[in-house]
Amino acid sequence: MSQVMAPPWLDVLDETIGACVTHRRPDLEARLREKRAQQLDPKLRVLVVGESKQGKSQLVNALLNAPVCAVGDDITTTVPTFVQHADTPSAALVRNASAGGSIFHTPTERIAVPIDQVTKQAAAQHVVRAEIGIPRALLDSGLVLIDTPGVGDTRSAHTASTFATLMQADAVLLVSDATGELTSAEMTLLKKIMEACPNVTVVVTKIDLVPSWRHVVERNRALLARAGIRAKLIPVSSALRLRAAKTGDQRLNSESGFPELVTCVQSDIVASADLLARRAVAVVASSAITQLVTPLREELTAHDSSRTVATISTLQEAQRRVDELRRRSARWQNVLNDEMADLISDVEYDLRDRTRKILREVDKTYDEADPAIGWDKFEQWLEDNLNEAATTNFAWLMERAEWVAAKVARNFPVYREDLIPGSVLPDDLLEPASKLEKPKIEPFSMPQKLFTGLRGSYGGVLMFGLVTSLAGMPLINVISLGAGALFGGKSILDESDQRLKRRQAAAKAAAQRHVDDFFMKFSKDVRDSGRHIQRSLRNHFSTLAEELQETLLESARSAKRAVQDDQTERERRMREGRKELDKLVTLYKRVQALGGPAMELTA
Repeated sequence: MSQVMAPPWLDVLDETIGACVTHRRPDLEARLREKRAQQLDPKLRVLVVGESKQGKSQLVNALLNAPVCAVGDDITTTVPTFVQHADTPSAALVRNASAGGSIFHTPTERIAVPIDQVTKQAAAQHVVRAEIGIPRALLDSGLVLIDTPGVGDTRSAHTASTFATLMQADAVLLVSDATGELTSAEMTLLKKIMEACPNVTVVVTKIDLVPSWRHVVERNRALLARAGIRAKLIPVSSALRLRAAKTGDQRLNSESGFPELVTCVQSDIVASADLLARRAVAVVASSAITQLVTPLREELTAHDSSRTVATISTLQEAQRRVDELRRRSARWQNVLNDEMADLISDVEYDLRDRTRKILREVDKTYDEADPAIGWDKFEQWLEDNLNEAATTNFAWLMERAEWVAAKVARNFPVYREDLIPGSVLPDDLLEPASKLEKPKIEPFSMPQKLFTGLRGSYGGVLMFGLVTSLAGMPLINVISLGAGALFGGKSILDESDQRLKRRQAAAKAAAQRHVDDFFMKFSKDVRDSGRHIQRSLRNHFSTLAEELQETLLESARSAKRAVQDDQTERERRMREGRKELDKLVTLYKRVQALGGPAMELTA
């Protein structure tokens, strides 16, 4: 049996991996091995990326002529959604098995869900991604369309999940609507995408809503040309495409622009899988080689005996940068500790304030109302208000946590937009509190009323009977009986009022106990969440600081070796370094050749 030959660009990638091993860069080695494993996967992943409300989900639906992605003004994609071929329609949510996992951990748990509930349940369960399978000819060749959360603030958790998925993409569709030309933020996003995946097509959507869409398209082409970005631009209308598919109108389908987009997907992506793979390998390999070449060239320069003074300066500068890193590490740790302490205090105060407002409403209600009437309605009202308070308080906690992460990143020694971690909140954070206990309500039965009335009327009859007996009237007469009836009625009313006050006091006490239990439980959950967030951020930024410190220390060690080595050792190392540099330059040229004429790489 003949053995299937591996594609030639994998040989180049393997050589690059070997160079990373030789130069002791396990981080680059791991990244390249992940890319190599992806090249052996027959699936072809196409990422649909863009800012919010640009029509990404509707574009996927129109491409497949199926409502696989939920769309609407109040609906948004919160996790990457993988749409691939399946013989029968199916959907699943993928979660991390470990609690508190993030988008960067390996997902191991899949939960089957109805297709029309994917977007709603993904937002509710904090999943890593959604997977949808449908029978479509476009997907039959192994094509996988990936709908992503909207990219707004490049430091948000949703953006982090999009960029994490970008590392797995073979091609990208950047979506921008025709209501305006490409913004500076979209141009920045496009350049950032092309650093990881050079196979990008720009899709201009909603041309049916903008009469002057052709002018927008021309301005976008001019912007891409000025920026030196070689990306195809295709205008489309998802609404026209779906309407044409429903009515079978070929002319309307042609006006939608989707025939050109489908042709682009089939010819430029599916049919050109080898070229896309070569380009993707060229980008990641050239980036790795560049990182290997830079310190090697610095070391060769430092070993030049004619530059001893410069070498010493390099050593001093490296030591200064290490010292500066240590000082700034203390700074961002102080910022994290202070901000998290303020956050927990503010969130707990906000929760106390909300629960006190609820208790004031309870007191106001049961100053007048009778707990014996409408207790079930009051219980539901109290639970709804407590749930609303908890939801609002926890949402504020999440917003403040993202703000704290961004502030810590700005105090990091080397600020970059990709420093912000993904989700730092634990899964299954909140558990329901205990149910409200119904207070004991004393009934005022008819025998009790009769007994109370008789007890009160006895005094009235006796008092007025004695007074009227002085006038010669009998003890029991009309006047004494009338007074007894009056006193009996008043006794019943007084007893009813006393019993009502006791019921109101019991209801207030029950509500107070329930709200106190709720506050104690939820405030502990909030504090635990705050501590979890603080630990997650501390571990995340500590890891980044250690990586940066190791890089700086390696530079300092290289400079120190250059100063301490004698001339013979320097010459030997220079010969070896030049030899390694020549190998890397030769390898880099081979990597450049993989990308073809569309590649523009700089050494």
